[in-house]
Amino acid sequence: MYLDASHGDPSSLEPRMLHPMTPTWQRPLSVAAALLCTVASASGEAVEPGTYEIITQTAMPHLEENLRYATTRERRCLRSNELPTIFPILQHPSLEGCNLNSERRRGGTIRYRLVCASPQVATGTARLDAGRGRVAGVLEIKMGGKNMTFAQRIAAVRQGECETP
Repeated sequence: MYLDASHGDPSSLEPRMLHPMTPTWQRPLSVAAALLCTVASASGEAVEPGTYEIITQTAMPHLEENLRYATTRERRCLRSNELPTIFPILQHPSLEGCNLNSERRRGGTIRYRLVCASPQVATGTARLDAGRGRVAGVLEIKMGGKNMTFAQRIAAVRQGECETP
């Protein structure tokens, strides 16, 4: 609905419908669609489960230009509960005992803190932006006891359903 000032006279504001009323037969469909959208968003799934192609770039700004960046690709089944493990660097022996926790969500953005069993190992934060069939994120790490920082960026695109074993 909007207000219409006929012939430029603001004193004659009248409510008008922008579109004709929805036909009676479409109303139940509209309600059903709205309910389905509510159920889907309430499921808590940050990403649509499936097989994703994940491109990872590790950036180490303290190294020489030709050694500064390393890029890898992998395909793997991914579900929302596995998002804290999406960064491959977390499997490296130097980060043993470290994981992403303290998850905070706002819309499609998920944030984590890097927590290590020994705080001298490393500290850091991660941010993931999840959308329909895609995830992008960055993990920033500062190695403890050293003045070494680096980041790992990921871009993941859903390729289909997970394969059954």
